[in-house]
Amino acid sequence: MPKTLSTLHTKYVALLRGVNVGGKNKLPMKDLLEVCITAGCGNVQTYIQSGNVIFSAPPSNSSALSSSIAAQIKKRFGYQIPVVLRTRPQLQNIILNNPFLKAGAAENNLYVMFLANLPDRARVASLDPLRSPGDSFAVSGQEIFLHLPNGAGNSKLTNAWFDTKLGTIGTSRNWRTVLSLLDLMS
Repeated sequence: MPKTLSTLHTKYVALLRGVNVGGKNKLPMKDLLEVCITAGCGNVQTYIQSGNVIFSAPPSNSSALSSSIAAQIKKRFGYQIPVVLRTRPQLQNIILNNPFLKAGAAENNLYVMFLANLPDRARVASLDPLRSPGDSFAVSGQEIFLHLPNGAGNSKLTNAWFDTKLGTIGTSRNWRTVLSLLDLMS
């Protein structure tokens, strides 16, 4: 069977951390589109203003894409922005395996933190499950599923805390955004 464009390219979502939050690291989505195209991405589209980019690229480029997008942002805007990538199948797997959703938690209380690297098991085991009373988390591979019934703004389960404890970088999205991103990748 001859290879077509669709078999040569993989759909990705790039999740940028700390873009357009509280007036910091302003990055217009039009400019982000251009940055991603310059970094080698095709069929680029953004979703909401918080740094979500869907695109296609050859799978052979996947290991360099995150750093290439981050380097283009640094070059053009001067911001050091962490970029975490996931493929469509990875995002589907995340959605299918949310332990809090399976337990019946309300979707509006659910979040996913996407980690740049697989955390060390010993570091995961050392996390304090009682850090933020009423909130819960479950680490699974390169994701942290969060149940935050008191709201993300009131939780002590923050990106910074997980970054320090796990020795990696993460960026969070609410469950509605995660579902929307998968829908846009379809």
